[in-house]
Amino acid sequence: MSGLLQNWPILLSLAVYLAGCLGVGWYFQKRASRGASDYYVAKRQVPGWVVSLAFFSTFASTNTYIGQAGEAFAAGLSWAWVGVFWTIFCMVSWLLLGPRLRAQTAGLHSLTLPDYFDFRYKSSLSKATRMLAAFTILFATIWYMAGIAKGCAHLLESVLGTPYVWGAFAILGFTCLYTVMGGMYSVLWTDAIQGMIMFVVALVMGAIPFVYAGGVDELMTRIAHTSHVTAQGAAMGDGLVTFCSLVSFTYVLGIGLSVGMKQIAEPRCLVRFYSVDNAKSMRFAMTWTPVFLGFSLVCVMGLGALVHGMANEQEAAYLIGHTDEVVGFMLAKFDNQAVSALCMTGLFAAGMSSLASVMLIVGTAAVGDIWHAWKPMAEDRIVPRTKVAIALYAVLVFAATVHPPAGVVELTSFSGAVFAAGFFPAIFGGLYLRWGTGHGAFWSMLIGMATTILWRFGVRYQFPSLRDVHEILPAFCLSFAAYLAISAATQRSRPDEAHLRAVFGPQ
Repeated sequence: MSGLLQNWPILLSLAVYLAGCLGVGWYFQKRASRGASDYYVAKRQVPGWVVSLAFFSTFASTNTYIGQAGEAFAAGLSWAWVGVFWTIFCMVSWLLLGPRLRAQTAGLHSLTLPDYFDFRYKSSLSKATRMLAAFTILFATIWYMAGIAKGCAHLLESVLGTPYVWGAFAILGFTCLYTVMGGMYSVLWTDAIQGMIMFVVALVMGAIPFVYAGGVDELMTRIAHTSHVTAQGAAMGDGLVTFCSLVSFTYVLGIGLSVGMKQIAEPRCLVRFYSVDNAKSMRFAMTWTPVFLGFSLVCVMGLGALVHGMANEQEAAYLIGHTDEVVGFMLAKFDNQAVSALCMTGLFAAGMSSLASVMLIVGTAAVGDIWHAWKPMAEDRIVPRTKVAIALYAVLVFAATVHPPAGVVELTSFSGAVFAAGFFPAIFGGLYLRWGTGHGAFWSMLIGMATTILWRFGVRYQFPSLRDVHEILPAFCLSFAAYLAISAATQRSRPDEAHLRAVFGPQ
């Protein structure tokens, strides 16, 4: 009871926030239940500013605000370069993919990314490509969702003393509830609210170490001459502020690409383009989404390195092996109830925004792209069955969160590598290459995903010299080359010219 009284500002803030999310879900419940188009893509009638904030909050999840921020505790300020790569890919996603994907999916009446592959390529392998993409979503997503829930559960444990299992149950349970109620409507509108909170929280979190240390000069002096040691027991010295002294640039590049490329390949990000209401809204979002993301990443990505200025040697020795707990430690050490309440709400928002998006994508993949594609069902059964699929998958993710196979950063990057290597060639080819074929899409997807898994579990950790060569590098290159070569060799399987004109317009 004393713990509840002591943390009442945090609990009150979280309660108000969670009630707001549930209220949004309840408000849109009736509208979302009208049919699959409403539930899956909000009938393509969402304003650009909402989609912009939703894209930012969905991508910059708890994995960023907790996992990536904490990773800088071991990697130093050089870890901020990961954020630079992410911002670049955000710009690429909105400039290169957004407008075309919105136009093509509307013309093809596509509601999901897997069914886009089916409708766009229109070949003997289109249905197989759609199902392969859906199964990939179900496989790769569970590790990403477990990483998010893991980060939130650690945060609750550090700041409120909540048992890890109950924290994971809470974050997954509440998110599942409002997602099931309102579908894409509640996902996008709650994401927009969460995005505003997250932007403010990023600024506040970035300022905490400086305030605690007594200013910029004092903090930078502390971390530039620290007595703390690395995970291997070596003295850090000035490694926190020296470029790639504590981590190889190859590893920074691998994480920057594997996670950043999620924005150009992962369904939870790309489906945002489906819902934009018009070209004016698209232009607004193209401009402001990289701004929201870039400014937030400046504050967050090097945060762990700054926290060294708040930790003594014993605390640092523990945190160097538990980087997912660095942000929770920072809030507990700063010990300001108002700041903790705001930051906890923002970190919960970061986690729930991504979880909600992914839960919806999983439900649409399981029901719309596997069940409905294999055995067509009546329109009025699609949405109820999608809701059941979302709830069942949330239970599966909870089990994975209780026994996570890796840390937040590695879980996130592996998921991103699977999507980038598996999906991007087929997406880019579908949008830009009239001569791209369904055979090229299917086999590049299979080759990309297989290479990702084989490199990670059969090569990368078996050879010390290749440990920092992330699976995204060989997998993406091989997948893209396969798409180009196989498409060129299977021109007879191209869709007819009338279909291509409908997709691309006249030549």
